[in-house]
Order: sequence, then structure tokens, then C-alpha cells
Amino acid sequence: MIYLDYAANSPVDKKVLDVFYRYSLEYNANPNSSHDLGKKSKKRIDLLTKKIAASFNVLPEELIYTSGSSESNNLVIKGICSKYKNKGKHIIISPLEHPSIIAPVNIMQENGFEVDIVPLDTDGKIDLNSFKSLIKKDTILVSICAVDSEIGLIEPINKIAEILKDYPNCYFHIDASQAFGRIKLDFNNIDLISLAPHKFYGLNGFGLLIKKKQVELNPIINGGKSTTIYRSGTPVIAQIAALEKAIYLTNKNYQKRLNHVTKLNLSLREFFEDYKNVIINSPVNSVPHILNFSIINIDAVNLLKKLNKNGVYLSTKSACCSDNDAPSNAVFSLTKDNARAANSVRISLSHLTTEKEINEFKKIFDKCYREVI
Repeated sequence: MIYLDYAANSPVDKKVLDVFYRYSLEYNANPNSSHDLGKKSKKRIDLLTKKIAASFNVLPEELIYTSGSSESNNLVIKGICSKYKNKGKHIIISPLEHPSIIAPVNIMQENGFEVDIVPLDTDGKIDLNSFKSLIKKDTILVSICAVDSEIGLIEPINKIAEILKDYPNCYFHIDASQAFGRIKLDFNNIDLISLAPHKFYGLNGFGLLIKKKQVELNPIINGGKSTTIYRSGTPVIAQIAALEKAIYLTNKNYQKRLNHVTKLNLSLREFFEDYKNVIINSPVNSVPHILNFSIINIDAVNLLKKLNKNGVYLSTKSACCSDNDAPSNAVFSLTKDNARAANSVRISLSHLTTEKEINEFKKIFDKCYREVI
């Protein structure tokens, strides 16, 4: 088996799983309970929350634990729009956003909000001049992914934040699900940040939303005491402890992991140069963890099926897209080429990916390529 779909889901690190197991046994009381065991759990949650907040240079009270980035993104879109609709009904997003951004934005549009999609420049970055021209007095939310999930494009988050300083009624949200562990992030001028532990070797079914203290949200889950008023539900201490461990390991091993993945990415780029029907979509300044390419005059879905039969697992685009056979919005937004968008393939790499696996992939790809050409 050669797994090259780490952008869709990463395996949980054994050290993270060990922490989850240990905390599940040791802290089994409800942290909302008034007895000593409940107080013990609550005290430990507070300590873990302080550690996580320190990792991102934010305040402990600015953390909201969720079920994942989809919930976090929905909470941001619906929570901001319902809270601040009296100040404006205009939203700006990019053409690279995850379905968990697009779907709630569409719902807001059905409820009277206006939505603009800012175009990309030739490098795949947000066109800042176009972005400036789209901002209105009633713009209350800008949501841009820091790194997109299909191509690995890195967006100029700090420059966007600088522009938005002149618009105090507009809140800036980034989906950092594909960014943390792949690039260095500065959260100082960002109002809301979504993070997904299962993208950096943490647990599935858990998420983190960082909401700066000056921002208010209307919650979408009500009832039941939690760590925050913005999201009800009994806190699960083992999940919080596992998150803290995953963050620690990601930060500790950042440069070593990055160097390894960069080497593999360069090897694959050189390999694909020998295939005239292969065009690489990911610019060289994208995160090395994602390498997107298109196969011209060849059915990419058919090729992926053949690779799958040979034990190679990768994707055409984001695993959360409702129709993975449809053309890629991200690739089309970057290339303006329908053929490339319709036949794109995403390889996503990890520090767990070995050179041996890449060499074996090359052999299998060559075999399958020649069968479909």
C-alpha cells in the first residue's frame, strides 16, 4: 500500500493516541460536576487550554473546541452573519474554499447576504487590488483559506489582514486546516482561525476554533455547559489532551518534516517532466506537501482507478467535495483551463512517506499511464 492522500486525512500519531488512552482512563469524571473528581478534570482542562493557547500566542478564553473544521467554519459563517447582520450583509471569500465554507455562505446568500469571490493572480494568490475593490462599508466577513487543499497554494494572509485594519466592522477568518504544520502562521491580526487535528496527526472528530476576544458569535449549538458560551457540549478532556500533544509534536518536528517532504516533492516534479501529457498545477511556491497535476487527453479518474488497483491511494481533489468526478474549481481558478480542471490529480505527502514508496509509485504510475494513454 502506498498512501498519498495525507491532505484528506493523516493517521493519528501513536504518541497522541497514547495520551488519549491515558487521559480517558485517568480523567473519567464530567468536568462540569461539582465533586472532587469533576474539579480535577476541570483543572486539567484549564491547564491544557493554557498550553494550547500559548502555542498560538492567543488567550485561553479565545479557544473554542468543536467537532472539526466543518463545524468551526459553519460556526464562523453563521455566527458572524447572525450576530452582525445589522452592520452589513456582505461576505468575501476566495474560489479555493472548502465545502464547509461554501455551503454555509450559500445559505447566507439565500437569506439576503451578498457574496463576492475574489479572483486569483497568475501565481495563485489572492489578487490584492481586486480584493480592495470588493470591500464595501457593509462587508462584515472575509473568509480565506491560508493554504488550499487541492493545489497547496499559500495565500497572503498577513497582507489581507493589513488591508482589513481599516475596516473595523469587518472580521477576518482563515481556514488553517491545511496550513498548520506546513507553513509558519502569525495569528496576531486574524480574528478567527479554524484548525483540524486530523490534518496534523491528531484525532478525527475534534476541532479547534480560535476566536479573538473582540469578536462575538451567535452559537449554532445550544444547551449544556462547556468551556465557552459559544459552543455547548460536555468537554472531553482526552480529546483536548490529544490535541495539545499533536500541536506539540507538530511544532517540535516542523523543520525536519518540511525538509523531508520538500525533497520528495522535488523528486516527483523531476519525474513528471518526462511525461508530455502531465502538467503540474501546483506552483513551486506552494506547500510541498501537495502536488497537483493534470493529465491532458487522458481520463484522470480512469488512471486513479488503475492506481488504486495497484495499491496506490490518492485523489482527484478534496475528499469533502460532493462530486469528486466534477472539474476542480481550484485548478480552473488558477489555470482558466477546463481540460486541466477536469483531469487533475492530487498527490499529498507526509513525513511518513518514504523514498522507497515514492520510487515504487513512479514505477506503478508509469505502468498505469502507459495503459491509459
